[in-house]
Amino acid sequence: MIKGHVHSIETFGTVDGPGIRFVLFMQGCLLKCQYCHNPDTWALNEGQEMEVEEALAEIEPYLQYYRSSGGGLTVSGGEPTLQYPFVTQVFKEAKRRWNLHTTLDSNGYNEPEKIRELLENTDLVLLDLKHINDEKHIKLTGKSNERTLKMARWLSDNGRKMWIRHVFVPGIHDQEEDLLELGRFIATLNGVEKFEILPYHQMGIYKWEALGKTYPLDGVPTPTEAEVARAYELIEKGRMEVLSV
Repeated sequence: MIKGHVHSIETFGTVDGPGIRFVLFMQGCLLKCQYCHNPDTWALNEGQEMEVEEALAEIEPYLQYYRSSGGGLTVSGGEPTLQYPFVTQVFKEAKRRWNLHTTLDSNGYNEPEKIRELLENTDLVLLDLKHINDEKHIKLTGKSNERTLKMARWLSDNGRKMWIRHVFVPGIHDQEEDLLELGRFIATLNGVEKFEILPYHQMGIYKWEALGKTYPLDGVPTPTEAEVARAYELIEKGRMEVLSV
């Protein structure tokens, strides 16, 4: 019997895909983002062990809210693709029983062919692109961005829908060339329904302290509205460079 390690659940999520959503947060992540606000999700074998039927039982009481709002089920993390056998079964059953819209919130750090069945049962991927520059991505997360870019390309080539999300940290994401390059990359993808900048915040610092970890971005401020607006403008400029050719 397939079991998953679950960090937490949220029954009325409003920022994890369209409509009101049930959000299942999985344990485990191979990226160690300096701005992570849930470092307690990093360890794979912690959290609550849950069977597929248990997860579905948590969703069922709220189905009318998800249906009436055009919402559904989102599986997030941590990194949910690390537990792809469990997440695949949850998505398949949610579709078979209730025809529920499924969203995967992922950093893309996996091999598309390995998790193909999961992706084929996913209606929308929220793809977190941490940094377009590989060297800076490694410094920020401890890993290369190669797998994430490959995942984006696979989703594009296989007709999958995605929202691309990009956390913006002052001093890390404000180089003009990086923002232009991000726009250029997005322009080469099919199926991107939305692009969002998520302004960095310091809300997770207390979790780092509780875990006895040193917070790497101590003292880094939340970006101003002007900084975020400039980032959007440069990304759009890069996108139009490619599309207008």
